This record gives sequence, C-alpha cells and structure tokens, in this order.
Amino acid sequence: MIVKEIINEVVLTLAEAKEILSALRTSGEVKKKEEGKEEENEEEIRYERRKAFEHTTKFAKLGAKESRALINELLGLAKMKEEIAVRIVDLMPRSKNEVRAIYAKERFTLTEENIEKILDCVAKYE
Repeated sequence: MIVKEIINEVVLTLAEAKEILSALRTSGEVKKKEEGKEEENEEEIRYERRKAFEHTTKFAKLGAKESRALINELLGLAKMKEEIAVRIVDLMPRSKNEVRAIYAKERFTLTEENIEKILDCVAKYE
C-alpha cells in the first residue's frame, strides 16, 4: 500500500490499537465471507494485522476506555506530554526506577513528588 498523504496522526495506546484491530478483523472476516474471494495482497495485510493484533493482545494491560481515562488523569500532572502518558499507560510502571526510565530521554528530571503522583495514578488502574 502506498501512502500519498497523512491526513491525521493520533497517538494510541496498545489497548486502543487492539480495539481498532479487532474491529477491522471482524469486519474483514464478514466482508471476506460475503465476497467469497481472496487476493494475495489481502493475505499479506492479514498477516501483518494478525501479528499486530497478537502483540496488542499480549501486551495491553488495560481496556481502551480505562487507558484513555488514565491518560487524561496523567495529563493533569506537571511535566506530562501525551506521548509520555501513552508510554506510561502501555508500560504501567510499578517502581520509581521504571518511571525514571520512561523519562530518561527528556531534558528535565522529575522530583520524587512527581514520580509518586504518577505511580499513584497508575496504581488506581491496576
């Protein structure tokens, strides 16, 4: 598939990606049964989708709604970007060192208080 133009870009959690892939999977199966045909291109896409779906199923720790709620809660904290909030939701850190590792590439460091707030938010959703 050749992409000509990016219309919109949104950062998704694994749980949200899983929900989208499962919706595509069920709609694709229905369409395939209706048409009764299968092309080579579709088989490649199905393989990639299947692998992506397996990955999201294995590693998504929350549901789509819970993950979006946690992101919204995390965005209310200081020094929080949406990309970092998504990474936190996907990884669900349990220790201060795990939170520090998530923030390792950022140009600022977190205080102990900020780390505790992040861990408290994560603990609510476990």
